[in-house]
Amino acid sequence: MSLLSEERKQFIISEIDTHGKVRVSDLAEKLNVSSETIRRDLEVLEKTEQLKRVYGGAVKQSYQHGEPPFQQREIIHTSEKIAIGNRAASLINEGDTIFLDSGTTTIETAKSIAGFKRLTIITNSLPVANLLKDSLLQGVFRGKVIILGGEISPDQQSVSGYLCEEMLKNFYVDKAFLSVGGVSLQTGISDYDLNESNISKLVSKNSKEVIVLADHSKIGVQSFSHITTFDQVDVIISDKNPPNTWVPVLEQKSVEWIVAEA
Repeated sequence: MSLLSEERKQFIISEIDTHGKVRVSDLAEKLNVSSETIRRDLEVLEKTEQLKRVYGGAVKQSYQHGEPPFQQREIIHTSEKIAIGNRAASLINEGDTIFLDSGTTTIETAKSIAGFKRLTIITNSLPVANLLKDSLLQGVFRGKVIILGGEISPDQQSVSGYLCEEMLKNFYVDKAFLSVGGVSLQTGISDYDLNESNISKLVSKNSKEVIVLADHSKIGVQSFSHITTFDQVDVIISDKNPPNTWVPVLEQKSVEWIVAEA
C-alpha cells in the first residue's frame, strides 16, 4: 500500500489511536515506504502534538510528568469539553442520583444542568460543588448536592483519600460521569492520579450506568492508574468517532459511543 503524505499521516494516527504505539519498521512495511519517510512523518506529527516519538517508533501523546493542575487543564481543548459536557447533561433524567467526578469536563456537565426539580448530585470536585451551590441559590435546578469529605488536593481542586472512599461506599447512583485521563482498547479506562482513580473505580461499581467523558486527546492513551475495563462502561462521549478497529469491540461490550460535535 503506497499512500500520499497526508494519507500516511492519517493512517499513522489511526494506528496509534488503536494500539497506543507504532513502530517505524512496521509502518514502513505496511505503507510500502522507507523508514526515513516514516520518521519524517512522525517528526511532523510530533510537532503538531499528535504523538510523541520514542526509540523505534512513537506513542500516543500524553502528559509526560504527571497530570498538570486543574487550572492548566481547564483551558485545554475547551470547545470539545463544552460540547461533551453539554451532551452528557442531556442524558440526565428527572429524579436521577448522579455522580460528577473532579475532571475538567464534568464541570461543563455541571454548567449544563438546568430545569430539574428532583435531582441528587454527589461530587468530590470543589469547583463542581461551588458551581452547583450557585445554581441551587439561583433556582437553575432543584434538588440536593452532596460533597464528599476527605483530604483536599489544591492542585486537582478535589477531595479524595480514605475518608472520601468510606463515605462514597454509602451511596448508589443512577449515573456516574467520569472525566478520565485515558481510554485504551487494550487496558480500558485510566487516570493519572491514584487517589482520583480510586474514587472513580469505587463509584463505577456502585453505579447503574457508567458514562465516560473523553475528548480526542484521551483516546488511545493509557495513563498511570487503572479504573475499569470496557465491560463496566455503558457510554463513552467524545468529540470524535472511535478508531474503526475499536467498533467491533465496543459492540461486543455493548458500549455506546456518542459523538458530541464542538
